Amino acid sequence: MSDQTVENVLDTLPPEAQTVRDFLDASMKPDPELAATFMSDDVVITFTDGQKYDHPSGTTAFNAARYKWVKKKFGQFDVAHTNGQTVVYSTGWLYGEWPDGTAFEGNRYVDRFVIENGKIIKMDVWNESAERILIRKGIKA
Repeated sequence: MSDQTVENVLDTLPPEAQTVRDFLDASMKPDPELAATFMSDDVVITFTDGQKYDHPSGTTAFNAARYKWVKKKFGQFDVAHTNGQTVVYSTGWLYGEWPDGTAFEGNRYVDRFVIENGKIIKMDVWNESAERILIRKGIKA
């Protein structure tokens, strides 16, 4: 799929996927307070380290320790409806700089969101950063 086609698809997202997109845009600024407006008050965020957070400020702090800066290049948003909830998967690639200033790109990610009543109630995050860090240290993952 060309970048132009991806952009066209991202311009016409279902409402729940748009909520996720808006949340991710705020998270990448980073603006954890704005990002929190897309989440329920009792949200559970499980991040790549298995740590659970109840506010986007936790993931912002985690990212600040792992990266000099990091952004997402969106691939697609998949939406499924089940039991009064909507599940949205966001997939794509991370790019940015490691703490030492070395650039990286092409780091795959998958984020899974559960939406209820227009708010994110659960978020699960996976990406390849740990494997890439191991490889940079000469450890074959």
